[in-house]
Amino acid sequence: QVQLVESGGGLVQAGGSLRLSCAASGRTFSDYAMGWFRQAPGKEREFVAGITWSGGSTFYADSVKGRFTISRDNAKNTVYLQMNSLKPEDTAIYYCAAARSGGIYFSQYDYWGQGTQVTVSS
Repeated sequence: QVQLVESGGGLVQAGGSLRLSCAASGRTFSDYAMGWFRQAPGKEREFVAGITWSGGSTFYADSVKGRFTISRDNAKNTVYLQMNSLKPEDTAIYYCAAARSGGIYFSQYDYWGQGTQVTVSS
């Protein structure tokens, strides 16, 4: 089992920045690829960003490319999502997730956090 706890969400104005954190416990953190997903009201959960177990490769949804950065610190068992130039359409609950192999699909992830709310005002 891997337990994931997100933090860092909040209310920010359009154009602002937030940094989300996701602390992991349980099994060896560095065994897992990590991802961030989000879900807006009335919409399906969507992929935002992913990172391999070593941090050597990252990948992003087109909607956030160039604005968001995913990173991880295996010594601290933590993955981060730096979000810059935020837009109202980024408003959602953000979830971190862990996977043995990683990917961009919800079904590829085995463990999920409880989510943290991000609200971007116009």
